[in-house]
Amino acid sequence: MTSEHLDGEYPMPMIDADGCLLNVSVEGRDGGPTLMLSNALGCTLQMWEPQMAALSKLFRIVRYDRRGHGKSGVPPGPYSIERFGRDVLAILDDLNIAKTHWCGLSMGGMVGQWLGANAPERFDRIILANTGCYYPDPANWYTRINAVKEGGLAAITDTVIGGWLTADFRERQPQIAAKLKAMLSAAPPDGYIACCEALSTLDQRALLPRIKSPTLVIAGRHDTGTPIAAGEYIRSHIPGASMTILDAAHISNIEQPHAFTEAVAGFLMQR
Repeated sequence: MTSEHLDGEYPMPMIDADGCLLNVSVEGRDGGPTLMLSNALGCTLQMWEPQMAALSKLFRIVRYDRRGHGKSGVPPGPYSIERFGRDVLAILDDLNIAKTHWCGLSMGGMVGQWLGANAPERFDRIILANTGCYYPDPANWYTRINAVKEGGLAAITDTVIGGWLTADFRERQPQIAAKLKAMLSAAPPDGYIACCEALSTLDQRALLPRIKSPTLVIAGRHDTGTPIAAGEYIRSHIPGASMTILDAAHISNIEQPHAFTEAVAGFLMQR
């Protein structure tokens, strides 16, 4: 991920999802299978730049800014995982995409769980990266919400980036860490808070056995936010799911871009 990648501008359609305009990008291989990428909390679609050169040769790539993020609308809350899932279905309907592969990281993986269980006919293969299905204690979310209400995103960025990337990576790649911090800092506070409120009640354990799509779980060896145990729980409760562990913290597609891309492409291209 270079500085121009994160700042790059692409022509984007805006798609209406029940009154919220969503910023969407469609790139890559015309006529190829479709792959939809879904971002982590606090990130825009630019977080996937490390994957785009390789994956856009294989797939038609659909990326989007979740409501409350980036160039999408920031309607008042409450938000919910179901609402985020229905936003995805609105994008697919608008683009006339009957079926797609899915790769979601962190919050994108949580939305992917809802979609896999509730709209199975729309999804071929599903990748759930650095994600969880349940938060037994919402206290950390309440702490984060209060911090942003009092001090804006600046009050949490250092702590969040510390969980997103290992210290070793931040030292080796300070420019990438700085760009990711800038992305997080630019998130609309109201949208970020509404997303945190939605996550504070997350419990999708009952959805997992309903997911019938071939599923790959990706976990980060150094991920403290959604640790390996969270990924293993998901893998063991989705029929036939497999799991790959990368030497990364939470935002594994940026910390281990080549290994992440290879895992995604290898899984999606299986016959």
